[in-house]
Amino acid sequence: MTTSAAPDTADLPPQLGTLMRRHRLRIGLTQRELADLSTISVRAIRDLEQGRATRPRGDTIRLIADGLRLGPRARADLESAARQGHRATALHERLTAAPPAPPQAANVLFGRDAEAAVITDELARGTERLVSLVGLSGTGKTRLALEVAARLHGEAGLPVLWYAWPGTPAEYRAGRDAEVFAGCVRVLVRYLFATADEDPAHFLELIGDRPAVLVIDGAATQRPHEGRLARLLRECPGLRLLTTCDRPWDTPGERVFLLAPLTAPDGATREPLTAGPEDLAQLTAVQLFLFHVRRVRPEFVLDGRTAGPVADICHRLDGLPPALRDAAEWLVVYDVETLRDCLAHDPAVLLDHFTDAGEGTRLRAGLERGLHGLDSGQLTLLDAVCRGDGDFGLEDVMALTGRTLPECGRLVRDLLLRGVVRPSHRPGRSRFLVLHLVTAVWRGTGPRLRAVAASAPGVPEELPLRPAAPVFDGSHQSSAL
Repeated sequence: MTTSAAPDTADLPPQLGTLMRRHRLRIGLTQRELADLSTISVRAIRDLEQGRATRPRGDTIRLIADGLRLGPRARADLESAARQGHRATALHERLTAAPPAPPQAANVLFGRDAEAAVITDELARGTERLVSLVGLSGTGKTRLALEVAARLHGEAGLPVLWYAWPGTPAEYRAGRDAEVFAGCVRVLVRYLFATADEDPAHFLELIGDRPAVLVIDGAATQRPHEGRLARLLRECPGLRLLTTCDRPWDTPGERVFLLAPLTAPDGATREPLTAGPEDLAQLTAVQLFLFHVRRVRPEFVLDGRTAGPVADICHRLDGLPPALRDAAEWLVVYDVETLRDCLAHDPAVLLDHFTDAGEGTRLRAGLERGLHGLDSGQLTLLDAVCRGDGDFGLEDVMALTGRTLPECGRLVRDLLLRGVVRPSHRPGRSRFLVLHLVTAVWRGTGPRLRAVAASAPGVPEELPLRPAAPVFDGSHQSSAL
């Protein structure tokens, strides 16, 4: 949900002191001379210019405007700046007396308590001041950010200022304070991302050195101006910044937290997956799927008959929360075995058949966005593993590319941070899996991207992949890189 700016803060004028000093120097007056002309004390002039006084009376502003010999338009600007000073003081008082809360989440949170605890602790203690939640669209970055912000507000008493990037899907209900601070926050974001020539002085003055949290949700591919971000963190030493984005900003001091899909049954896709109900019930993807299933089929029971189909469904949907939710809703029509069969041939059917047009478009767009921007080496690797079973290790990447182990590690890390592959937590050497829905999208929309991959010279067509035995692993899949 994109929060619009409050009418009285949408376009903030220059600070009063800055404007006064600019006009005074333009006509060549000293502070003493302006005081004599306006009949205002030198101390009052100095305090206003230095920002120590922010709420001058109306007649004081009129006398200063007379002393500066301002025309109608410049006089109106000065009066507007003075009114803004009154509003800035009111915002200061509001921020201190009733710290703003984050928006309210519209859905439940499953399987992210460990991640929420780690990020909350780091931001609350100030050991990390810039945390970027990255990963494939649909993994729940916004929902986790809402949980972290709620804990920081409720447990640590920190004010939370929230900005939703234009076009971000509505996953929450805006808080009562959203409009109050929206204009000030919006100006800061436009300044950080250099989308407009903005002065962030009002935000910097509002926060100062007090502890606070700023959440920027949905900055998918945008990156801030490094110098401006450094200025924000320097001039607001108590500010913590939490952002959700498709990939890291790659800026100094950034703590990158990769949010993988929920823990799902793991194994090769060639055979139906089977596991006991008790083991399956421990996996967070299964828990979320069952939560949504029981909303439409309250009588549904995970038992020896349904365990296999449920495991296969959650596996083929990669533990992605929106995919699990939309598939579960179709149990109004299908039984669980039929639903499993629908997904067995091509998981992309979820994008075109199981969801409505809006949901399917957003999910597909998020998956496709994870593929765009990959370089030729990453595209070549992805193309090769998608034509296999999607399971590979670092030794396979070395065989394909001829690169060193550290170079291959960086290549795989880039794919992990894009969210298109996930770690396969099994005993032995590190293995990785391409998400099934990513493979389906790649196969359906791949001609252009495959052409880019094929343009890399001297690369074999196939990656030598070894089949892996089905394994059910309830270990934690999220990782901080």
